[in-house]
Amino acid sequence: MQLTGKVAVVTGGGSGIGQASALLLAREGAKVAVLGRTLENVEETVTRIKLAGGEAIPAVADISNPEQLQKAFQETATTWGRIDLILANAGINGLWAPIEELSLEEWNKTLSINLTGTFLTIKYAVPYLKKQGGSIVVTASVNGTRIFSNAGATAYSCSKAGQVALVKMLAIELAQYKVRINVICPGSIKSDIDESANQVNLEKIRVPVEFPEGRIPLTGDQSGTSEQVAQLVLFLLSEASSHITGTEIWIDGGESLLQG
Repeated sequence: MQLTGKVAVVTGGGSGIGQASALLLAREGAKVAVLGRTLENVEETVTRIKLAGGEAIPAVADISNPEQLQKAFQETATTWGRIDLILANAGINGLWAPIEELSLEEWNKTLSINLTGTFLTIKYAVPYLKKQGGSIVVTASVNGTRIFSNAGATAYSCSKAGQVALVKMLAIELAQYKVRINVICPGSIKSDIDESANQVNLEKIRVPVEFPEGRIPLTGDQSGTSEQVAQLVLFLLSEASSHITGTEIWIDGGESLLQG
């Protein structure tokens, strides 16, 4: 129970990495605000935490909406008196397409949710974390950090690269307040985000490459799990990583080293 007495906010907590992380943080003693765009999106996670004997509340907000985010953080702090831990996990794949077929609207949507949404999450969380110190983990990706060969993933990759830069800048800024911030870069993970992928005409720009059998060296073709990523989130949010900040960690079974 290494997080007893801590209050965590997990964005994108209704499924995948966010849900697995929220469940694990609660098992380790944290009180968890599960944040998602709708109540229906997060109520399963909240219910599962409560049934297991933990404490959780739903927090409804679109991370690209400043007013909704501010309200969610205020309600969390009012409920439990503090906020210590943040997992900025919510995001989308957006449209993957050749650059001339990628509209400004689609570009802006991906950057608004993935990068601006992360900025806003941290911006409105920091005043609470500064009061006693804390830890932030941002979910980025192998795309835009080690892998640049996934055709058409331009907007997505730029949003993820931007998250890494944001974390490194804020690590220095927040260190004086004993607030740590790190970023994880998952590879192929079984997650609901894959269901939102929208890929158009990628065969026109994809460069043919032959990999050795199995594109994930550690497991062959078997993707990682949300629960494996949750263990990394727990490590970075806990005191076990008390001297780590401004660092990106890839969790991909070696996939990005082979494919990059």
